[in-house]
Amino acid sequence: EVQLVESGGGLVQPGGSLRLSCAASGFTFSRYAMDWARQAPGKGLEWVSTITSDGGYTSYADSVKGRFTISRDNAKNTLYLQMNSLKPEDTAVYYCALNGATPSGQGTQVTVSQ
Repeated sequence: EVQLVESGGGLVQPGGSLRLSCAASGFTFSRYAMDWARQAPGKGLEWVSTITSDGGYTSYADSVKGRFTISRDNAKNTLYLQMNSLKPEDTAVYYCALNGATPSGQGTQVTVSQ
């Protein structure tokens, strides 16, 4: 059974940084491209970033490009999202998922506010 557990969210001031983690189990993590997605209050799910199975290629939504960095450690079965220069509009629940799949985890709340 695929299990993805997100962590690292919290309350941060505008301009601050957070690093999200996603612990994967139940499948061969190193064989799959992975996504981060987010859902803001009252809005639909928004794709944020994708990384290939070997980490060699990444892509980002325009709204986060230049501020967020996706990475992975296949030895630790863990996906990361480094978020810098955070803005109030980044406030959302953040999810990790297999590439193209609907998130199945609980997500981690990120709140950017004074």
